Amino acid sequence: MPQASRDPAHPTSTADVLFADGSVGVVRRLVPADTEAVAALHERATDDSLRLRFFSASRRSAQLYVEHVMASTETLALVVEHRGCVRALATAEPIDPTTSEISFMVDETFHGHGLGTLLLEHLAARARDRGVETFVADVLPDNRPMLGVFADAGFDVERHLEGGVVTLTLSTLVTSALQAAADDRECRAETLSLAPLLHPASVAVVGVRRDGTGVGAEVVRSVLAGGFHGRVALVHPQAAAGVDPVPGVPVYARATDVPEGVDLVVVAVPAEHCLTALEDAAAAGAGAVVVVSSGFAETGPHGRELQHALAARARVLGVRLVGPNCLGVVANDVGVRLDATFGTAIPPVGGLALASQSGGVGIDLVERARAEGLGLSCFVSLGNKADVSGNDLLAAWYDDPEVTAGALYLESFGNARKFARLARRFSQRKPLLAVVGGRSSGGRRAGASHTAAAASAGVGVDALFTQAGVIGCGDVDDLVDTARLLTEQQLPGGSRLVVVSNAGGMGVLAADRADDLDLDVPELTDALQQRLVAAAAGVAGTANPVDAGAGVGADELRAVVEEVLGSGEADVVLVVLVPTALSDGTDLVAAVERAHATHPHLPVVLVPPGGTTGGTTGSTTGSTAGGPAGSVTTYAGIRAALGAIRRVTTYAAWRAVPQPETAPADAAGGREARRQAAGLVASLGTTSRGWVSAQEAAGLLAPYGIDLVGAFADAHDGPHGSDRAVRAADALGYPVVVKADDRTVVHKTERGLVRLGVRDAAHVQVAVTGILAELGRPTTILVQPEASGTELALGVAHDPGLGPLVMVAAGGVATDVWDDRVFLLPPVSPADAARAVRSLRLWPLLDGFRGSSRPDVASLEALVVAVGRLALEVPAVAELDLNPVLVGPHGCTVVDVALRLDPAASSPVPETRGLRPVR
Repeated sequence: MPQASRDPAHPTSTADVLFADGSVGVVRRLVPADTEAVAALHERATDDSLRLRFFSASRRSAQLYVEHVMASTETLALVVEHRGCVRALATAEPIDPTTSEISFMVDETFHGHGLGTLLLEHLAARARDRGVETFVADVLPDNRPMLGVFADAGFDVERHLEGGVVTLTLSTLVTSALQAAADDRECRAETLSLAPLLHPASVAVVGVRRDGTGVGAEVVRSVLAGGFHGRVALVHPQAAAGVDPVPGVPVYARATDVPEGVDLVVVAVPAEHCLTALEDAAAAGAGAVVVVSSGFAETGPHGRELQHALAARARVLGVRLVGPNCLGVVANDVGVRLDATFGTAIPPVGGLALASQSGGVGIDLVERARAEGLGLSCFVSLGNKADVSGNDLLAAWYDDPEVTAGALYLESFGNARKFARLARRFSQRKPLLAVVGGRSSGGRRAGASHTAAAASAGVGVDALFTQAGVIGCGDVDDLVDTARLLTEQQLPGGSRLVVVSNAGGMGVLAADRADDLDLDVPELTDALQQRLVAAAAGVAGTANPVDAGAGVGADELRAVVEEVLGSGEADVVLVVLVPTALSDGTDLVAAVERAHATHPHLPVVLVPPGGTTGGTTGSTTGSTAGGPAGSVTTYAGIRAALGAIRRVTTYAAWRAVPQPETAPADAAGGREARRQAAGLVASLGTTSRGWVSAQEAAGLLAPYGIDLVGAFADAHDGPHGSDRAVRAADALGYPVVVKADDRTVVHKTERGLVRLGVRDAAHVQVAVTGILAELGRPTTILVQPEASGTELALGVAHDPGLGPLVMVAAGGVATDVWDDRVFLLPPVSPADAARAVRSLRLWPLLDGFRGSSRPDVASLEALVVAVGRLALEVPAVAELDLNPVLVGPHGCTVVDVALRLDPAASSPVPETRGLRPVR
């Protein structure tokens, strides 16, 4: 299976390929120096391979084709090079400007390694950049491996059999199915490549001191104390001298001396010696190495060089590398029970998989999990993330049946777009919680546009999490509280919360807090209220919150909770109990447990008397998803309980909405927009600071169906400019708006360069004269018809770590005042756009407020999707404001545009392609 990570739209110009024996190859363009190697590839082919490729066993046909490919300037050709040899060739021969015929030749000894699939992905991406929209291929019916490549890759393929040949036709556009197929392959590959890390049968520790002290010795003691089920060994250069750092653990001079080899090696030697330890581990057959040593990138330039060398060597050796500068790893599967860390105590076995970029935060998370009885499946301390990242772990956890939820502490994303895609995929199957550190800033980032000014630190992370279904948590407490509810209870079917208490005031406070969190606390029906009165003689309130009374007994409380759970009027029940002299707190808690046992599919959360906490109140620890029947989840206080409920109900609501397929992009439109952007960048002077005129911006927006209303009139040649403006106004119809269109002015209203309500030709001339006088030089004039509708603003800004963001906000001159905005991370799906629009406070104005005619919301959502495509496909767009956009009953009118281009960005940023094993 190919190792290259999967963004079929933007693979890199070269991509590493990790083969089963640990060696590395590369996908790259064919070059003239490859002539002999390509010829040798065909010479090594069997007669049957030649027959399947050329429909004839003639070696002369193969020779002629090699000569043709090497001489052609039109053929797109890619090769896989491995240890100096070309192991595979893929070609795309132009048939017409939008169609190419493709073919493949793979070395006999590398069949079944997935090279054909990988080459097809790369070939399609490069062909799209050339304007090629369709591939065709002629394949013999008995060439099942090649037919399988096309079938499994995920492209839309049509098959036609004629004359004993199967003709395949496929679109090069990236579809949801294509991306899903690529992601499936990556998840399978990550599962294989990380198996030595997450499911090792043997572990060796390098770096234990002679006297049994230091980090290495602590790791060994943790392994022993945790009850590891596999073999443990120490590596020490003085093993022959009889050193015995940790009694009872065998010592070897090198990892290669360990009998039966080793799966996982933990390295705790000084940074300068880690490379040697890595090479020894690889020679011993280790598939994974965890470097807990510090002294790498976190220390400065020299450390960065050491880390780069370590990561590069791990790639060549085919070893997965965790760290360096990390805490270690816990593989808590019942069949493994490995605690290869220092400074932690192993938690109970459970379904939560945890990774942390910070060792300190990781220690805190594991300790909190242990204290709360929260079961962990695994814990990986990522450290400096030289190789293994959160993205890799998400892919590996996706199909792991032992993982029922994931949790991450991150300080950087590395590849935010890939994270967003993998996180969304993961969240559709299992909950994913995350805490992101380093989101604050001293203020908003500088930017002249409304969008850039609004894109303060943190909004991009919020956008990513909201779209991907990630449960964002503010800190470790939030994460552990929420993880307990997720692993101990079923997901709620909605956000209806019923509060039951034995103290009316506490119930009211809980209901108020729930309302602050936008949880629904509905009034219960009369029928249910009557049943509650019958269930408890002392009930004092039944509407919701339910006040069962200070003297409520255990049986009565059980009856009240059972009535609520069985009513169909609650999605979550929160029980808040206070200690009283009239009832026994332990009996009341037991009553709530018994009530929940009758309806275990509904989440029940308890704040017990005195606020004691510690996981479920049942006999289990909540180690399986869905929680044990009859258990409730307890919290020390109302705030923690409701915070967890809010986060879980939000996730459940996201998961309940089907994630629609994203339509394939218009490759031709993107190419045209990038071409125009490149031309504008070349024309920019120093005075514009990257801003272009509205007329220039309109041309770049047009390929995406974004049309700026109005007509442009050149007023650079004196009085004749006003004549052109008058003709434009006459054609549009009065009244009109007259504006200056100049690169050097971003906010025209503030300069008095916009004239509204111009009602005749004479006033158009007056308006133009006034604008030219104010500006002090000739310029282009934009004449627009007056339009009406609900004002919104759409825009694009850039986050330093996440890339482009799309803003949807209340529009007009008060955009920054209303602070009513949502950010999205492209690509933006129609569902994302719909959610964003409906989350605005002005949404009632778009939904037929007080009987008014409903604006064309569908056209607004389509416009948001188009802006998302622009943001992703034209990276030169640094800032964009479409403000205002008027949304009326018959569509959207784009009234004004401000666009800044960044000369440093001219092509889509490719997704980093990580290492994956070829199987």
